[in-house]
Amino acid sequence: MSIRPVLETRRAVPTLEGAGVKLHRAFGFADPTEADPFLLFDDFRGDRPADYQAGFPWHPHRGIETITYVLAGNVAHGDSLGNAGSLGAGDVQWMTAGRGILHQEMPTGNAAGQMHGFQLWANLPSALKMTAPRYQDMKGADIPEVIDDDGTRVKIIVGGFWGQTGPVDGIAAEPQYLDVFVPAGLKKRFKIDTYRRAFAYVFDGSARFADASQPQGVLLEKEVRGAEVAIRDLSGNRTLVRFGAGDEVVVQAGDQGVRILLISGAPIQEPVAWHGPIVMNTQAELQQAMRDLRNGTFVRPPH
Repeated sequence: MSIRPVLETRRAVPTLEGAGVKLHRAFGFADPTEADPFLLFDDFRGDRPADYQAGFPWHPHRGIETITYVLAGNVAHGDSLGNAGSLGAGDVQWMTAGRGILHQEMPTGNAAGQMHGFQLWANLPSALKMTAPRYQDMKGADIPEVIDDDGTRVKIIVGGFWGQTGPVDGIAAEPQYLDVFVPAGLKKRFKIDTYRRAFAYVFDGSARFADASQPQGVLLEKEVRGAEVAIRDLSGNRTLVRFGAGDEVVVQAGDQGVRILLISGAPIQEPVAWHGPIVMNTQAELQQAMRDLRNGTFVRPPH
């Protein structure tokens, strides 16, 4: 077994998206290779409806998959193909945009006004960029959860883990998407196939992540100020942890336990031409997508 080194830790950044939704972005719209095959990860949560109720009105997608996971509140959605529905607490939607879709997502809080969800964008390889759009809507009750004797809990959204397989059928990147809770003070090892890129997102509690070069497992960020290097503990909410190569991630939970999303996938390693919610391989393909949007053929199947 080899421990995956911690390449980087950083806080998610406050961002406005959609029609003015306040959220935190862990990565996206910068270097598309840093988390390949994943392009963007957003954490949208709040207890003030004014911060999220404007939602994400009609917008296009092409060339990617979007994965929405709701923890609190609801997200109503509809699209140009006539699909409509609602995601509640614990539910997951895996949308393959493929050759093109127009859709909207409108969050509403629960009875206490709370809204919390995540959205992950996964790239599609060139061979699947123009595949037919499809949805996989999964109710929380259909997502398997395995509970270890020590109280560790893992919800398996996609991929296999501890003898269980998640209900989502990922069509690209062989993804694994786990919602993990580790009780206070426990150290756990999670195996991840060596060919995958992997990251963790800490969204509740705190943890230390063992590093091959730092056996004590401190989650740190270095800040360089002139000739002085300060070390700052980043354990806690809304923290992205990017891992290097290896076959396991080691997590030691803090005093209150920790809840993380542990996500991995096979890198696509193809050129990326990216404009907003449209991700293609070349500028020519991106320009064609823009023309399709203008002339109303964006969601039509190719002839």
